[in-house]
Amino acid sequence: MYQADYLKHFTEEVFLAIGCSPDEAALASTVLISADLRGVDSHGIARLAGYVRLYDNGRLNPTPDVKVVYETPSTAVVDGDRGLGLVVAPKAMEVAMEKAEKVGSGWVSVRNSNHFGIAGYHAMLALQKDMIGWTMTNAAPLVAPTFSLDKLLGTNPVAVAVPALEEPAFVADFASTAVAYGKFEILQRKGLPAPLGWAQDADGNPTTDSNAVKSGGGLLPLGSDREHGSHKGYGLGAIVDIFSGVLSGANFGPWVPPFATAGFMSANEGVGLGTGHFLGAMRVDGFRPADDFKKDMDKWIRAFRSARAVEGKQVIIPGDPEREMEALRSVEGISLLEPVQDSLAELGKRFNISFEKRID
Repeated sequence: MYQADYLKHFTEEVFLAIGCSPDEAALASTVLISADLRGVDSHGIARLAGYVRLYDNGRLNPTPDVKVVYETPSTAVVDGDRGLGLVVAPKAMEVAMEKAEKVGSGWVSVRNSNHFGIAGYHAMLALQKDMIGWTMTNAAPLVAPTFSLDKLLGTNPVAVAVPALEEPAFVADFASTAVAYGKFEILQRKGLPAPLGWAQDADGNPTTDSNAVKSGGGLLPLGSDREHGSHKGYGLGAIVDIFSGVLSGANFGPWVPPFATAGFMSANEGVGLGTGHFLGAMRVDGFRPADDFKKDMDKWIRAFRSARAVEGKQVIIPGDPEREMEALRSVEGISLLEPVQDSLAELGKRFNISFEKRID
C-alpha cells in the first residue's frame, strides 16, 4: 500500500522534472491522486506516464499561458495553451465561479487543453462556494456510435456536483460510454477479458477482447446496443463533444487528439485546437435561498438512501462510493497494480526520483 502523500510527492516531482512550475505541479498532482483516493484508479497515477509521453511528443506545454480569449458577463472561452488539463480545467472553473458570483452563473468552454483527469474533481470545486458545478470533456475517438463501424466519439464524461446541508454532496461523475477506456487498460494489465457489452470488434460484433480498440474495434456507448438504449449514450456523448469542442474551437469528433492510450499517439488536429472541456458554476441562491435548497437536498438524498432495496443491496447516492473509498484509502493507503508500479519506477529512474516498489 502507498500513502496518498507519498504518491502525490512522487507525481509532483515528475511534473517538476518536465518543467511545470511548483504551483502547477502541486495542483496537477493533487487532481491526479484525488482519482486514486476516490477509487477511480483508471484516471489516477496510472496515467502519469501518459502525460509524460504527451510531453515527449511535443503535445504538452509544461508552462502554459492559460487565458480567457473571449467572454461575456456569464460566459468565456479559455485557451489552455496545450497545458496539462489537470491544471487548465481548475483554472477554467475559477473563471466560471467568478462569473457566477457576479451574475448568478458562469459557463466556460475550453480549447487547446489536454486530458483533465476525473471530471468530478473540477465539478466539486464549485461546492466550496455553495454552487452547483458542471464539468464535461471530449476525448479521443474510441467510441463507435450506434450502428457505426467507425470510431467518432470519446468516452466524453459528465460530472455534476450539488451541495446539501447536512448530507454529503450529490456528485454524479460518469462516462457516456458503457465504461471508461481506463477500465480496459486495467484489464489489459491483468490479462483479463472485458464483460460483454463494453466493446465491439472491427466488424461491429460484440466482443470480450479487452484489446478490441487496439485491434480495430471500438468502445460502445452507454446502453451497449440499440435494444438497451445505446442511442441515448450516443446522444449524451455527442452533446458533450459539441459543448466541449465545437463551442470552444477545440477539436471534436474523430479529430480529438489521443491521450497516449490505445496504442497510438498521433493526433489529427485538423479542425480546432487540442482537447476541449466545458465547465459551469451556478449559484444556488440565484434560484432560491441556499439553505432552503440544501435542506430540500437533504430530504431528497435521505428519501433515496432509505428506499426499499433488493435483498442484499442498498440504494446509494451518486458520490457515496467515491466518498467512502476516499475515507478508507486516506487511512489504509492506495494499492497499485504491479505494471503501474513498474511504469512509475521507470519514470523514477529516468528523472532520478526515488520510487519504492511494493508488492502487497
